[in-house]
Amino acid sequence: MNLEAVCASLRSAAGALAAENAEKKNAALLSAAAELEAEAAEILEANAGDVQRARESGMRESLVARLALSASGLKEIAASVRALAAQTDPVGEVTGGWTLPNGLEIRRVRVPLGVVAVIYESRPNVTADVFALAYKSANAVLLRGSSSALASNRAIVAALKRGLQKAGGHPDAVELSEPEAGSHADVDWILGATGKIDAALPRGGAQLIRRVVESARIPVIETGAGVCHIYADASADLQKAVPVIENAKIQKPGACNALECLLVHDGIADKLLPALLPAFARYADKTGRPGGVELRCCPRSLAVLQACCGQEGLPPNVVPASAADWGCEFLDYILAVKTVSSAEEAISHINRFGTRHSESVLTGSRETARRFQREVDAACVYVNASTRFTDGGQFGMGAELGISTQKLHARGPMGVEALTSIKYLIDGDGQIRP
Repeated sequence: MNLEAVCASLRSAAGALAAENAEKKNAALLSAAAELEAEAAEILEANAGDVQRARESGMRESLVARLALSASGLKEIAASVRALAAQTDPVGEVTGGWTLPNGLEIRRVRVPLGVVAVIYESRPNVTADVFALAYKSANAVLLRGSSSALASNRAIVAALKRGLQKAGGHPDAVELSEPEAGSHADVDWILGATGKIDAALPRGGAQLIRRVVESARIPVIETGAGVCHIYADASADLQKAVPVIENAKIQKPGACNALECLLVHDGIADKLLPALLPAFARYADKTGRPGGVELRCCPRSLAVLQACCGQEGLPPNVVPASAADWGCEFLDYILAVKTVSSAEEAISHINRFGTRHSESVLTGSRETARRFQREVDAACVYVNASTRFTDGGQFGMGAELGISTQKLHARGPMGVEALTSIKYLIDGDGQIRP
């Protein structure tokens, strides 16, 4: 694949897109969404092949779930594209303006970045989501998905291009990099493409993100791995706590906003931890373990569960935690569990081992809630809610680029504005600087 030529074509498309009005861009997006639904059978057939190959290669089921598409899921993807079309166009938005004493009039407006590259793993829905965000913000995009989703991504990109063509849009504004099996040469080229690509965005696990951040010679909008915690305070409502913890861990364990570590105040550990055993045992079939979700527990948590289980002994899914379990993104039916003595200890643990993604406190104390939100360093900090809500769609943004854990330019779920920059427009009448 000639990436030099691809990027030259993308640059040309970006220039044409920047001149389009919102009405034309929206019509093209709606046509692309319609084509995704019209080509659903072809896309799902391609995805089924990807899923079969992934299982044959030994990919664990929590990651296969990220790869798999369904008819209803494809409809949701098309709906996300339509939702973006309905949003206000950010390009040209005046975010500020003032007049200087010398009469110069200054306006600060949003403009596209230009050509962006997104490097991501598995999830074929990212292909359509990122395309729609880029097109809405008048950016051309080079997509580099994982080899495990190559057939799915080919089918999705082909449908998007047909939709754009039918609406008189710009099909050259989206391209898919198709690497040779096992090769990352195209990723290396993308990360060094100064002057050809304006920004790169990695979306995936910690290893991918680290490689992009450390190797890139072009600007990177950094997303982060999700080592997400829930702290159950002494005042937590136990009836609400169990389903929140269950949802955060189980609803989609392969997602970056899934719960990876549970911190429990020792004042309620003897009630909350035993209540989790039957809740997690319901997932025995998915995990292949009699007790369902594997709980990797600190010594105090193990002692609580041992006392609860009595002579029957600990179930096979309850095991001692190792030092490596704190700060680990399992992306699986595994949960690290630690008993703590105070909110202070919980906050200290989170700020040490978290990835500044999503953290939650379950508490009946307003003081503890506000302290947690104030002192925990993360993009999204919840009170009495599952971390699984950290998502552009759930936040009302439509599709998302990813979850940024950095503190520059964009943080948290990144919507369409994250692909824009600022330009200052200055109007004068012959002013000169003295």
